[in-house]
Amino acid sequence: MSGSDSLRLLKRHVTQLRACTACPDMIRPVVTGTPVVSPVMLIGQAPGDKEGPAGKPFAWTAGKTMFGWFSQIGITEEAFRERVYMAAVCRCFPGKAEKGGDRVPSPLEIEQCRRHLETEVRLIRPRLVIPVGKLAIAALGLFGPTDTDKLVEVVGTATRTTIAGVEVEVIALPHPSGASTWHRTEPGKTLLARALATLSKHDAWRTITAS
Repeated sequence: MSGSDSLRLLKRHVTQLRACTACPDMIRPVVTGTPVVSPVMLIGQAPGDKEGPAGKPFAWTAGKTMFGWFSQIGITEEAFRERVYMAAVCRCFPGKAEKGGDRVPSPLEIEQCRRHLETEVRLIRPRLVIPVGKLAIAALGLFGPTDTDKLVEVVGTATRTTIAGVEVEVIALPHPSGASTWHRTEPGKTLLARALATLSKHDAWRTITAS
């Protein structure tokens, strides 16, 4: 499939995705990145309450932190949004949990949304996938949904896996939430720096930062 065909199909997919109403407990609108066929795909967890009104993923505090990380290794927020397809485990805001914070999407909601992610991977065929946060990392099968202690075994390394029949390399990042101290304390701080250094050397990353 040519690049122009992939982009045409991806644009059609995004249009259909934005009309999705499969999960009644999710709060619309659907939030998705700019349709771009890129060697790099970023997978977030789920949008927060600010992303829907903003119309783009990582539009608030966590995004400022994440794009600050990326600026350290050669790319601005504006360029990243133009050159990288930004997906997520779930595309709508899950709502607030009873005890505060955002509700964790249910296994059914995650499964309902996975078909969109798999379609995107098949269309884009990225060489590098960057899952951000434990839910995104678990969705790629790098550890189980309750194995949060294994974050130290995943962040800072490059792993190969297969998504929807497409072999990709995965470099995971912790979630940049201000409520999390993982990336600001050891060993998370050192592992984050190692992950960013690994990203900066990847050929797919160098492709998006070349201009």
